[in-house]
Amino acid sequence: MNNTNLSEWIHDHIFDEGSEAAEKSTRTVMWITAVMMLVEIVAGWWFNSMALLADGWHMSSHALAIGLSALAYNAARRYANDARFAFGTWKLEVLAGFTSAIFLLGVAVMMVVGSVERLLSPGPIHYQEAVIVGVLGLVVNLVCAWVLGHAHHGHHPSDDHGHPHDHAHDQNAQQHDLNLKSAYMHVIADAATSVLAIVALVGGWFYGWSWLDPVMGIVGAVLVAVWAKDLVKETAKVLLDREMDHPVVEEIRQVIAAENSSDATRVTDLHVWRVGKNAYTCAMSLVTRDHAITAQSIRQQLAVHKEIVHATIEIHRI
Repeated sequence: MNNTNLSEWIHDHIFDEGSEAAEKSTRTVMWITAVMMLVEIVAGWWFNSMALLADGWHMSSHALAIGLSALAYNAARRYANDARFAFGTWKLEVLAGFTSAIFLLGVAVMMVVGSVERLLSPGPIHYQEAVIVGVLGLVVNLVCAWVLGHAHHGHHPSDDHGHPHDHAHDQNAQQHDLNLKSAYMHVIADAATSVLAIVALVGGWFYGWSWLDPVMGIVGAVLVAVWAKDLVKETAKVLLDREMDHPVVEEIRQVIAAENSSDATRVTDLHVWRVGKNAYTCAMSLVTRDHAITAQSIRQQLAVHKEIVHATIEIHRI
């Protein structure tokens, strides 16, 4: 074997090229959020405003989570060629998205606790300062959302792996950059709570509805929790390899059935899991009476599915 050229059978394990635009945008948003956080904390201390301090510390959780997303992009790129990662480093980004979603659930819990405390023990609210802070925070979040949204639309995962037939109904749901989505969710959640806070503060300022502030806080917390729950489910599905309900699984079975006689060849075991935004690997076991079937011929049959980037095929002849 020393003189045998094995290059035909050797391939790399980089199944997802990542997104430089997403990494840069996430890092930019992290710094914008961190600077805004420091401004609010310092201003709150200087002006003795609890509204400013509270919003500043609240924003720190978002800065931390978005920073985690930026770190995940960096780690995935840095270790992309590390052979210890059997199927590449893409799931580092998904893991960051999952962790960020947990942070978001924590933020929702803190919002509920703070709002309930305010309902039970109402205190003086500096409406004018708080409205200014809310508007400023909303503007910053809208800018951050634009930056992250621009990164999302600038990266098309379908370019990474060609696809000769249409799965638009599925790809729209599956090609999301979950790490970028988690950062985006933090920004959108903060923007939504800013809008609710502004509404509540204006109501309290002009109509004396002091109870509206904590009530809107609870409404915002529920909204954030729903978004976070969806993101947890989406990322956990990838991390736990729960992909056997994906349409590509049935399509693989159909390809094998269409190309081979069902009386002679059967798929007896099939495992499919994601290794990239739109990249899958599979391991299958076939039982066949057809002695012409080889692992290479099955791979050629599966070639119509460009999203299948790695296949391990076991053939049992009877």
